[in-house]
Amino acid sequence: MYYPDWNPSSFVTLSQMTEPVPQPPITPRTPMMPQPPAAPTPFPQGQTPMLPAIEESYIENILRLNRGKLATIYMTFENNSQWNAKIFKGIIENAGRDHIIISDPQTGMRYLLQMVNLDYITFDEPLNYSYPFNGRMQVAPR
Repeated sequence: MYYPDWNPSSFVTLSQMTEPVPQPPITPRTPMMPQPPAAPTPFPQGQTPMLPAIEESYIENILRLNRGKLATIYMTFENNSQWNAKIFKGIIENAGRDHIIISDPQTGMRYLLQMVNLDYITFDEPLNYSYPFNGRMQVAPR
């Protein structure tokens, strides 16, 4: 972009400034009163609003439904000179959007695993699985 009025020699450097630049006076602000929530907008006859999904079928939600179950977790780690694939076996304790927490029942060791490295997970028993939008708990078929 071209700026025809731009002239670098017109800028003042800090070393060229001899007197402070005046600042506007600071005036105290009065606290703002909270606004009441807006009245809901009525929907035309026969139309209903779309409701957001309460639970969605993401890996972390499925893992949370299966806390306490023994899982085998297969992971790969790129650019790792010692090992690029590793298998973890443990009890699902919790899961989040980017992590899984398991505990090894034999050693008591707990692992915090990153989802970014996850390949897949196997279970030796049926899974609890809640498909989004139906509101019922289901058990995955064998």
